[in-house]
This record gives sequence, C-alpha cells and structure tokens, in this order.
Amino acid sequence: MRIKICGMSEQTLIDEAAALGVEMCGFVFHAPSPRNVTAHEVAALDTHGMKRTGVFVRQSAEEIRNIVREAGLDLIQLHGGQSAEFAARFPAEKVIRVLWPGQLASTAELQRAIDAFAGTCGLYLLDAGMGSGRQLDWPSLRALRFPHPWFLSGGLGPDDVERALSACSPDGLDFNSRLETSPGKKNGELMERAVAAVRAQERARRNRDMDGQEGDER
Repeated sequence: MRIKICGMSEQTLIDEAAALGVEMCGFVFHAPSPRNVTAHEVAALDTHGMKRTGVFVRQSAEEIRNIVREAGLDLIQLHGGQSAEFAARFPAEKVIRVLWPGQLASTAELQRAIDAFAGTCGLYLLDAGMGSGRQLDWPSLRALRFPHPWFLSGGLGPDDVERALSACSPDGLDFNSRLETSPGKKNGELMERAVAAVRAQERARRNRDMDGQEGDER
C-alpha cells in the first residue's frame, strides 16, 4: 500500500513525510489553489527519494515539460480532464490519470474511461475533486478492473483509512486536505496518524492472510 501526500510546499513537513516512509510527494501547479507552488520553489525542495509528482490542470504540454524539467519531477498527474491524445505526449509510465467517478453516470461508464486511458498512463487516481474534502462511494469501486495500479483520493483522513480499505482495494492512498489545519497548511501530527493508520491496516491484512493459510494447512 503506497502513500501519496499531495499539496506539499514546506521543507520541514516534506522531511517529516519522508521520515514516515511516505512514497510519493505531490505538488500542485494550479494558481487558484491555496496549495499552488512554482517550479522554482519545488526545485529547491529536497524530497529525500519520494517520487516527485506534479499536479497539472490547465497547462499546455510544453508548459508541463518545462515545469517537469525545472522542478525535477518524476510523475505527471493530469488533473484537468485532459484527453488521451494529450496524455500520449508524455511517457505513459510517468502519467497519473485522474478520473472522477462522481461525474460519470454509472460504474460501466467509469470502466470504459479506465479502459480508454490504459495505453497513456501508468497509474490511475480516482478522486472526488482536488482538495475538496469530499469522499467517493467507496464500495461502488470494488467491481472495477484496472490494467494498472490505482490510488484512492478524496476526503481521506486518519479516521477514514480502515473504512476505505474495507470497502475497496486500491494500490495506494492519496491524502490532501484532511491532513491540513487550514487550506494548504499540512499538519505533521495528522500526517503521522494517517501513515500509522495505513500501516496498521497492512499488518491486519497480513495477519488475516497468515491465519487463512494456516487454516488451509490444517
């Protein structure tokens, strides 16, 4: 279970996230957002080996390429409804394709969208709205088939982890607004609690798997 914390901007909190074992660090390049950062600011941040992810909404492909170079990004999160043709301008393994289940009429339509972007991304992220704090209907996601790993986002906080992971089976969780004390201001204690909650669920799952194997052997 990989963890991504999005909307980062402060070195001290990035240091803490890395120390907690967070795998991915997200930077929002979208001026209206309270989490907006510049490529120059991100270039100066040390992410200690965490994958550096840029969140893009309205930029052109050339603008994205320039920001990726200047900020030293590893991944490109297309968060603005960009087309498959637009995504194909980048290496698929570097693209995170964001989809919004709440904007689609049915699970079948969401599955068609997942399939349509399969060749132009390496990872999916299902979200309820960037930094909105809203949550998805998690049980409805259980039947979906993903050709690549997928992350769950949207209103996730420390107290939601167990319920979310019981309802569906993502490959990772993407935290943002629920780890903040005010818009754009991440909180170290909330980050620590969220990571601890994820790791606790991982241990519980491993224990269940071991119990199941022992039962089969008996």
